[in-house]
Amino acid sequence: MDRRDFLKISGAGAVALGTAACAPKKNAPAAEEPEEMVIRTNPRNGDRVSLLGYGCMRWPMIKDADGNDIIDQDAVNEMVDYAMAHGINYYDTSPAYLRGQSERAAGIALSRYPRDSYYIATKLSNFGDNSREASLQMYQDSFKDLQTDYFDYYLFHSIGRGGIEAFNKRYVDNGMLDFLRGEKEKGRIRNLGFSFHGNQEAFDAFMQKYDSGEIVWDFCQIEMNYVDWKYADGVRNVNADYLYAELDKREIPVVIMEPLLGGRLANVPANVADNFKQREPDSSVASWAFRFVGSYPRILTVLSGMASMDPLIDNVKTFTHFRPMNEEEIEFMLTQAALIKEYPMVNCTDCKYCMPCPWGIDIPGIFKHYNTSITEGTFVHSSEQKNYRKIRNAYLVSYNRAIPTLRQADHCISCGECLMHCPQSIPIPQELMRINRYVEKLKQDTL
Repeated sequence: MDRRDFLKISGAGAVALGTAACAPKKNAPAAEEPEEMVIRTNPRNGDRVSLLGYGCMRWPMIKDADGNDIIDQDAVNEMVDYAMAHGINYYDTSPAYLRGQSERAAGIALSRYPRDSYYIATKLSNFGDNSREASLQMYQDSFKDLQTDYFDYYLFHSIGRGGIEAFNKRYVDNGMLDFLRGEKEKGRIRNLGFSFHGNQEAFDAFMQKYDSGEIVWDFCQIEMNYVDWKYADGVRNVNADYLYAELDKREIPVVIMEPLLGGRLANVPANVADNFKQREPDSSVASWAFRFVGSYPRILTVLSGMASMDPLIDNVKTFTHFRPMNEEEIEFMLTQAALIKEYPMVNCTDCKYCMPCPWGIDIPGIFKHYNTSITEGTFVHSSEQKNYRKIRNAYLVSYNRAIPTLRQADHCISCGECLMHCPQSIPIPQELMRINRYVEKLKQDTL
């Protein structure tokens, strides 16, 4: 296969040709390593934003005296202190994150610093009740919880699912679009944008609203990583190369979510991990994913939901010694993406929007255990594989340890309550049934 054919197949041609003005240069010399966090300047207002942003959807949790899951505020304060000390100044949260606890925890941690030393991004996450009254209350509560009198970046949260009709119901018919425009004029919102989950038809419709001047988006938040660059689910989600190119040609600043696909790209299948380690033994697997998205200049910041100090320290290292990828490295990443897509993993990012399940099922826990078994090589493909019985027994034992019996996949009744909440549009009941069938075959030794 010659290089031209490879580019056509892998999609790297879109990087090398279709977005030549914004793509990494072929065989570009390694830039001198900076000693401080890489900063991107928002061309629309001059904001100097850290290329690594803090996603506040995965704060660490502990149990309170009553056994309830609460955010570990001491741990959050410690991580924010480290992040601030190392130049991270963009913090993205939502009223929906961690069952309503994320904003308050972020507010406590950040309010210890001067307000002009960081940027706050939050959202109108009116999924359940989109009445004007409930939406206004959510908006006002965010100010209180985040201990601020203005938002730097405010988003219409997760638009795209349901298309324009759903957007109108959540934001137009109730007057919230006009209200938020007014808030921007008053200075209580500095930048108004949206986060997107949906198909290409929906995305194009929102871009048409921008082109016509009906709605001026100051920025857009999209899911982008080296797998979704060419291998997103085309029915429910759009390839990131298309999203990026459309935003880039309109010069709309881009915020990136899920650069690691909910952590899956930090724990890739063994053969892919080996490919990374052969090239750079001292670099983490996650750093490759971050370098991929950070290499595109329209990106304002890359959000990472760092739940502990170890990934925070590693990510800071990546972005304070940042090396943009050249064309050859981009091609290499797309080859790894193709390998990853060969594995039957569930496209779950562990956002937990589907929780709590009314029947008590640990949906994200089941998906995480299943995906981890694939990436760690403990997945049973058939009874003919080497060490089949040992691997089979290990999977069943680990499943029971990770997921309590009453919360396992076999208790799903396909009520569909979870479907309306999943930003990835995963057919959750179907996937739970698929995993349950797999587990039952292992139990009955009929795989």
